[in-house]
Amino acid sequence: MLYKPQYDENGKKILCEMNGVNADMLMDIYVQRLSKGDTLVIEETENECAVLLLSGSVNFEVGDSINEDCSRENPFQKTPYAVHFSRETKAVVTALADSEVLVQMTDNEKVWEPVFYNPENCLYQEFGKGQWGGTGHRIVSTMFDLDNAPYSNMVMGEVFNQPGKWSSYPPHHHPQPEVYYYQFDHPEGFGAGFEGDTPYKTENGTCLCIRGGNAHQQVTAPGYEMYYVWLIRHLDGDPWDKTRIYVPEYEWLANAE
Repeated sequence: MLYKPQYDENGKKILCEMNGVNADMLMDIYVQRLSKGDTLVIEETENECAVLLLSGSVNFEVGDSINEDCSRENPFQKTPYAVHFSRETKAVVTALADSEVLVQMTDNEKVWEPVFYNPENCLYQEFGKGQWGGTGHRIVSTMFDLDNAPYSNMVMGEVFNQPGKWSSYPPHHHPQPEVYYYQFDHPEGFGAGFEGDTPYKTENGTCLCIRGGNAHQQVTAPGYEMYYVWLIRHLDGDPWDKTRIYVPEYEWLANAE
C-alpha cells in the first residue's frame, strides 16, 4: 500500500517499524533531516543498519575504520554514498550542511566490519533501453545484496526511472517484502506504483510498502525522472537472490525485443 509519512518536530519521517507502522515490512526505515552541525548517533544492540545520503553533505564515522566526508546535491546526481554496519557498532553522522539521510535497520545477530559504499564500488546497470520501444528504460544501482553482503538480512539500492518510462517491469513478485521511497526531479512530479492489482499515485516523499507475494511495477509521468530507494528484507531461510516471479500473462515480455 502507499504510505504518506510526515516529518515530526525533530525532522524524522518514519516509513515502517518492525513493531509499529507497516510492521509487515520487517524493517525499521526512516528519513532524517539534519541541519548543519546536527549529529545522528546510531548504536544498536540487535539490529544491523545502513545509512544512505539522499542530499546534502555529511561525515560518516563508523566504528574505527570509516571516517568519510560525502556530498550529494540530490539523488539525481547518481553519486551514491552509504554506510552499512552490524549491531554493536557505533555510527555518527554529522551534517556538514543541511542534509537528509535514509536509515534502514533490521534484526541480525551477525557481526562484520563496516562497509562504505560510494560511486567507486556501487554496481550501476542500465536496463530496457532497447526493449519495448525503450519504454522500460531505467538505471539501477545496488549498494548491497546477497552477492556482496551475504552476512546481511537486507538489500539496498536505487532506481532512476526515466521520464515517461516503466521500471520494475514486467509485473513480477517475490516472497520477500520490499519498500520503495520516492523522490522526483521536480517537486510536482508524479507517477504510479502498483501493489498487486492496485495502482497508487506516487509523489515526492511517499513510499510504497509491498507485501511479500504482491506484484509491483512502476511508471512515471513524461517530463519527470522518478527516483526511488528500494529496500528488501530477506526472509529467514529464503533470502532474495534476484528472483523475479513474473505474473504469468506478462511473462512473454521478459524476453521480448
